[in-house]
Amino acid sequence: MKKIKLIPAFFITLMLLIGMTVLGQNTEKKAVKGFALLELYTSEGCSSCPPADELMGRIQNEYKDSNVYVLAYHVDYWDRQGWKDVFSNADYTQRQYDYARFLGKDPIYTPQLIVNGKADYIGSQETMVRNGIKVALSKPIATDLSLGASQTNDNLNVNYNIEGTFKNSSLLIAIVQKSAKSNVKRGENANRILSHYQIVHHLHSVTLKDKKGTVSIHLPKSFNENDFEVIGFVQDKNNGNITGATKASLQQSSVL
Repeated sequence: MKKIKLIPAFFITLMLLIGMTVLGQNTEKKAVKGFALLELYTSEGCSSCPPADELMGRIQNEYKDSNVYVLAYHVDYWDRQGWKDVFSNADYTQRQYDYARFLGKDPIYTPQLIVNGKADYIGSQETMVRNGIKVALSKPIATDLSLGASQTNDNLNVNYNIEGTFKNSSLLIAIVQKSAKSNVKRGENANRILSHYQIVHHLHSVTLKDKKGTVSIHLPKSFNENDFEVIGFVQDKNNGNITGATKASLQQSSVL
């Protein structure tokens, strides 16, 4: 006759508790591994934009050591309303139009915030924006991206390494000024000093064919390692979805 060994009830309880703890740890790790890329479309000529700019500054400060990345694109369609934004760029307006096509949302507006290329919010609505960040962070990363960068004279050499999904995708590398102030003389924000955060000065695009590569980017004259940072992300060219993002580690500059 085969003997059946009885397991004490306290041992079963202990094993269940250990299993629940491990499961909780795995869930937490997944949440931490998520990311949120916030793309704000803003302008110095728009009176409803300063609250969104200030919110991005707070979020950048709160999440600076996590997988949340903020990019502020200054569009140019407000430049005809009495004040030319010193950071405006027609390329960023076109990028916003591309999102309108991807998301099926028209017309474009400021301040519009797009998270991971998939969802858009009014950039000044703090509760909605923060909920959007939480949702993005709860989802796993499809593309693991790492970047290393070193400056030589006026050029930045960026080495990238990609693991995971990157079919039909581009690598976009943003040169970002962390903060600035502008004294606006005319337009809807006349006689105001505006604070800006995470200003995109240049957005470089590379069609991905290989997992590894090097890109050389011409830097703005004002670039320095203390006031700027480099953020990269992988974006599907067919639907605009962003599958991975990271901040480049900057090596010590060299001057030839």
